[in-house]
Amino acid sequence: MSLARVTVTLPEEIVAEMDRSAANRSGFVLEAVTRELARRRRAALRASLSAPHPESLTIAEAGVGEWGRSLPPEDAEGLLDPSRGRGVRWVEGKGWKER
Repeated sequence: MSLARVTVTLPEEIVAEMDRSAANRSGFVLEAVTRELARRRRAALRASLSAPHPESLTIAEAGVGEWGRSLPPEDAEGLLDPSRGRGVRWVEGKGWKER
């Protein structure tokens, strides 16, 4: 992994507390930023699931099996086995529900 230098300005009290908690400031900041980025990705996923992209709604309304059958054979081969899944439908404001 290549590294990049970043300069951040923090309140002195935060730096002092960070120094009391961790011997390595860079490692501490890396861990904090990594956790925050993961939290934001999860939040974005939750937001996406509660307000899906219009193309996702089209696929949901068509059903996964029908969608898979609509793909060119070279794209669909081995992609899914509709007989192994459960029927679901998208309910606006509630998410995926079994049929």
